[in-house]
Order: sequence, then structure tokens, then C-alpha cells
Amino acid sequence: MGFPPQQQCKPGIESIMIPRPIFDNPNYKPAGKLMNKVALITGGDSGIGRAVAVTFAKEGADIAISYLCEHSDANETQFYVQKYGRRCITIPGDIGYEQPCQQAVMQTIHQFGRIDILVNNAGVVYVRNSLLDVDSQQRATTFHTNVFSQFILTQAALPYMKSGSSIINTTSISAYLGQPYAIDYSASKGAIVSFTRSLSLSLASQGIRVNGVAPGPIWTPLIPSSVPPEQIVTYGDNVPMRRAGQPFEVAPAYVFLASDDASYITGQILHVNGGEIVNG
Repeated sequence: MGFPPQQQCKPGIESIMIPRPIFDNPNYKPAGKLMNKVALITGGDSGIGRAVAVTFAKEGADIAISYLCEHSDANETQFYVQKYGRRCITIPGDIGYEQPCQQAVMQTIHQFGRIDILVNNAGVVYVRNSLLDVDSQQRATTFHTNVFSQFILTQAALPYMKSGSSIINTTSISAYLGQPYAIDYSASKGAIVSFTRSLSLSLASQGIRVNGVAPGPIWTPLIPSSVPPEQIVTYGDNVPMRRAGQPFEVAPAYVFLASDDASYITGQILHVNGGEIVNG
């Protein structure tokens, strides 16, 4: 079951998607797993980042949302976080570059005093017919947004993170299966897997855990802003469960990795992908 054909300009706006993604699970049973923690979430305005922000808030965390320029989406996410009784700040800026990353961390520290959870989630994808169609600007944007942001933000946040803190990086099933029409995107997501594993080894002795989540096809603004409209009709049909996932179905993986339930887990990737079996 796919979706109606639709197309948006990047970075995509969740509020005008048809149908709107489901980010808030009314049947979710919170257990205070993140009570009084502080989480900085990139791409937290919409999609998976929004679902993570809302679910973290249900579990008791205060939230800082970093996003590019989708102010209406960010404000809606902030509304939901506050609805569940937690504080939330929104921080616009292009985190592919040093200064906005520093600003995101500094605003979080100024507001909340610390960072317990860093979710490196923001990403961008371009669909092209061939590697020959990937120009230097696209290549740079893909790696600045998807990879360099994770390096820079983590470097900026680490001085404020203590033993027991958690870093969660969003990679993709594309890192494992590849995507012939999104080669630079797949390469960037593969880099995130290696970054996650290497960083986990570096920080293990400090008690800071580093893990990742590799979603499969999830209905987020990334899709109508990158996938050709005619392909949206069948989006997600190729996985064993024969449908795309909703953001709320991914968020509990982040809760688990952020919480003490995962206290002996680091350097690992959780695959939330509708049944695809991947190596690694």
C-alpha cells in the first residue's frame, strides 16, 4: 500500500504531506525511562526526529530540536513536547557547517545545562539516474549534512556529556543494501555506520555509549522531497511487510538505546526496516 503521488521542494514540510505521517502513538506506555534527561535531536522538527522528540518527552526528557528552516514543523513538534509536560527549544541552522553546530550545542547548554542524549538524525537524499549525474555541489551537500554534521556536533557536545550519556546516529538500510539511484546517500550512510562503531570504541572507557538506528522505508518529508511522484505510489511495497513504516514505529528503538535498558550495548545498529535481513 503506497501513497498518493506528491512532490515537494527540499527539505520537505510534514504538515502538507498526504497522508500526514503518524508520529505520536496513543497506545505508547511511558515508564519514565528518560526522566529529567536532556536530548539534542537534529532534524527533530519532522519525520523520525519528531517522533523521537515526542516519545522522549513522554519518557520524561527535555528536548532541543535542531532543524534547517522548517519553522512551522518545528513549532508543532515543540507544541507536542510541551503537551507532554516537558521543555523544548527549537534551533534553526544548517548543521553541515561548524558555526550552526556550535550554536545548537551552546543554546542547549544555556537552556538546560547539559546534554545527556545526542541524536544525530538530520539527513538529505537526492535521487539520480547515474553517478555521472552527481555533481560536486550535491556530493558536498550530502556529506556535509549526513556525515560532517555528526562529526562536528559530537565534537561540540562531548565536553558536556558524562558517563551514562548516549549518542545515537541515524544511518539507513541503504548503508547495507545500497541504492543505485542514491549512491552518494548510501555512501554517506555507510560512513555513519563506521563512525558509530569507531566512536563507540573511543568512548567506551568513558561510559558514553554510541549506537545507531538503520531505518528502512519510513514515511517522512524526505520522501516527497526526493522520490519521484510516480514511485511514491508503491513506496515501501518491496519490503517483506509490504508497507512503509511510520515514524512512531521507529522511535522506540531510540528510547531503548538512550535508556539504561541498553546500558551494556554500544557500537551496535538496530534495524527497523519491515523485515529486510541485512548483514552487519
